[in-house]
Amino acid sequence: MDFKSEKPIYRQIVDYVCDRIASGRWPEQERVPSVRDMAAQLQVNPNTAMRAYERLQIAGIITNSRGIGYFVSRGAKERVIDLKRSEFFETTLPEVFAAMDTLGITWEEVTAEYGKR
Repeated sequence: MDFKSEKPIYRQIVDYVCDRIASGRWPEQERVPSVRDMAAQLQVNPNTAMRAYERLQIAGIITNSRGIGYFVSRGAKERVIDLKRSEFFETTLPEVFAAMDTLGITWEEVTAEYGKR
């Protein structure tokens, strides 16, 4: 994983896990990698991976079955999508609007580019 410097690594791990859940690669009630496995896979300190898992548990996205491991929670996909949508409208979209204003980009140009997809 190629970490970006503007966001804490544990937050990027949270995003990584959420992306896998939202895309359906990690279905509900499926076991997720252990903290140590995740840390080794992403080449980070296990404490950093643990911090990410704690955040995911607080958000109700993963659950810990003591002695068994971590699992994707029921309803996690919808929860992740709701969180990502909120983040998009509260953070990403205002940044896009500001860039459009600065660069003089019109809605017509955006619509035309979107139509090329």
